[in-house]
Amino acid sequence: MQKFPHHYAVTATTSRDANVDLGSDGLPRIDSAPPAEFGGPGDRWSPETLLVAAVADCFVLTFKAIARASKFDWNALTCAAKGTLDRIDNVTRFTEITLHVVLDVPPGTDEQKAMRFLEKSEHACLITNSLKSSSHLDATVRIAN
Repeated sequence: MQKFPHHYAVTATTSRDANVDLGSDGLPRIDSAPPAEFGGPGDRWSPETLLVAAVADCFVLTFKAIARASKFDWNALTCAAKGTLDRIDNVTRFTEITLHVVLDVPPGTDEQKAMRFLEKSEHACLITNSLKSSSHLDATVRIAN
């Protein structure tokens, strides 16, 4: 890992009647628009879906790093994130993000150890730690037959 601080740059470009074109050096471009809830088409990534995706992605990548460092064997991980956007004291913001996580592990895995790694991943996720909203983990460990 590189020394801190790290810097990330994104450019958002649009015209009056166009979607937003998001770009960052070396990455594929993303087409963005408001979600249906804000009068958008609902068929593009929006700032809201990108934020919730960032939480899910960060959780998964954090788990992978923790598992690798701990030499923990696992088969598959699914993280379905749901964000709640609300208006509190005349401010619209995300108030809660819930992660529904399923971890598939091989036979003989210590289920409590697997759950500890999932919980550690939630607490170590830098995206979640950067948000005002609360985060909740609903995790299941499935042991293969």
